[in-house]
Amino acid sequence: MGKLVLYRLGFAIPQLLVVSVVVFSLTYLVPGSPAAAILGVSATPESIALVEEQLGLNRPAGERLLEWFGGLVQGDLGTAYRSGLPVTEMLAQRIPATLSMILGGMVVAIVIGVGVGVYTGTRPGTKADRLLTGGTVLGIAIPEFWLGILLTTVFAAQLGWLPIIGWVPFTVDPWGWFVGLILPSLTLGITGGAIIARQTRASMVRALAAPYTDTLTAAGVPRWKILYQYGVKNAMVPVLASIGVVFAILIGVSFVIEKVFSFPGLGSLMLTSTIGQDFPVVQGVVLFTATLVIAVNLLIDILYGLINPQARPA
Repeated sequence: MGKLVLYRLGFAIPQLLVVSVVVFSLTYLVPGSPAAAILGVSATPESIALVEEQLGLNRPAGERLLEWFGGLVQGDLGTAYRSGLPVTEMLAQRIPATLSMILGGMVVAIVIGVGVGVYTGTRPGTKADRLLTGGTVLGIAIPEFWLGILLTTVFAAQLGWLPIIGWVPFTVDPWGWFVGLILPSLTLGITGGAIIARQTRASMVRALAAPYTDTLTAAGVPRWKILYQYGVKNAMVPVLASIGVVFAILIGVSFVIEKVFSFPGLGSLMLTSTIGQDFPVVQGVVLFTATLVIAVNLLIDILYGLINPQARPA
């Protein structure tokens, strides 16, 4: 198992290095000057040059890249141009809200996706299968922001069951934190659950159509044991890949859903920093999200190796 972890890490670390270089380099493709964006339309060339010198923007790109990498090694993502605060401190304030929403959405997606997929996969062709499979098509087609507005209108504004503005830090009020995550998690998880459900159903149908199913049936193994001990286990191998894809999708979608539910997360920070050309903050947000995706894919690869021994390196 240790060899599998080291093998996957061997791929993850170069990916992070490539992402770091790309993130830093993309800031040079943005037109305009961060100093001009900070000073406004009335800025003079002299004042722009002075601010660029203060921020180190007039230094060679290679020198700035090496300095940025040196900071990364020490856990320092630089300082924001506008606020002067450390980027790591700004991210630490925003990550809990975004991460809570994403993890809540993943829990909903996995519960709905695996549950519906296993249920329909063991009953192919039935009315329940056709109804639920049709529902997954609808779940994929609905835009998440529209679904979020709909859920808020019904369950928060009209029925008053849940709060409209949901974010409460866990350290302040654990129950309020949980209740505030219900609508955002449902908004993110329904679409992801539909994707996972379709993959799970297809995998279950293939697994139960395999020759070993007839062999186990002929040997007198109970049907429930064939379904859940053998069928589900074998079906989960391709489902793990779809879970990784859904996680990456939810990260991007969460930036939009934060606006619907007024979550003080990375999405709003990314938007304001991009408009204001606050590149250290933009780089920090992109690097964090990329690291999160790579870490989850690494975890899924390890789980894949646990379920399927053939995927482990020799």
